[in-house]
Amino acid sequence: MASGIDIGDCASVTITCVSELGWHDTGRLLADIQAGGGPGGDQWRMGWDPDNSAGSCSLVEIEGQDGGRRKFLIDAGWNFDYMRQRFAATGVDRMLAAGEIEFLLLTHEHFDHFWGLQAVLELKPDITIMIPASFGPDARRLLSGAEFSSAGVANSVAHTGRLIEHPAGTVHPLLPGVAAVTFDLPILLGVHGEQSLFVRVADKGLVAVTGCCHQTLKRFADFALDTFVGERLYGLYGGLHIAPFGPLTEAQADSVRDIAHYGFEQIGCNHCTGLPAIELMTDLGYPLLKGANGPCIGSGDVVTF
Repeated sequence: MASGIDIGDCASVTITCVSELGWHDTGRLLADIQAGGGPGGDQWRMGWDPDNSAGSCSLVEIEGQDGGRRKFLIDAGWNFDYMRQRFAATGVDRMLAAGEIEFLLLTHEHFDHFWGLQAVLELKPDITIMIPASFGPDARRLLSGAEFSSAGVANSVAHTGRLIEHPAGTVHPLLPGVAAVTFDLPILLGVHGEQSLFVRVADKGLVAVTGCCHQTLKRFADFALDTFVGERLYGLYGGLHIAPFGPLTEAQADSVRDIAHYGFEQIGCNHCTGLPAIELMTDLGYPLLKGANGPCIGSGDVVTF
């Protein structure tokens, strides 16, 4: 039986895709993973091609019922020179420096979502950061300022602000109509746990926002339906980790077909969803939000739910 948690509501949510490009070349990425011990290896001790790194990051703007607007970032990308460019292109650099962005929510500690942290901290070292409580010791070292020479990652600007940890399995209200949930699961490359967002938009329903959705869309969506009584799933945004590295398997194709069960009215997917998955969604007639330059939401695109 659903527990009936009420997170309030907001008037709208606008998401700017600062960058959805985790890496430039999948073949080079897979070669680095294989050379480092495969999917069961430790990302912090693998040798990564620095020229192949980019990063995933989104800017979220919540319009409250009072007309006020509040902003936060989801994830920090990978290559901090690349992220500096993306912050400049989208105005995030100015917003950070001016204190307009309230916090940084890190979905998980994978390299393409977290290792560009310095690009954020050099503009706002005291920004509030929210992490899954399962963040490992190496991830916490990076937050404090550390270098991992073998992995080619460093942060020279220690975080001086508030660090908020979100244990798994609990709804964590962030703003009126906005809540984070951490899912407990092992993820490849030695990472554990991922947090995602639910935003309740008045008169529409829940918008599910994810970084990579390693927990699977089914688990993510079912959690919402089991937890928020009387709700419906209206929108979906982010990476869905269906076919990030190549063609669809039959099981992956089945997971795409299963999305129809949830009745989303707007779907804006990108990053690790994978182009083959997005092509199948198109063939199935799903209500996809397209980007300016392709079938998915790309870097610089803005969507409003």
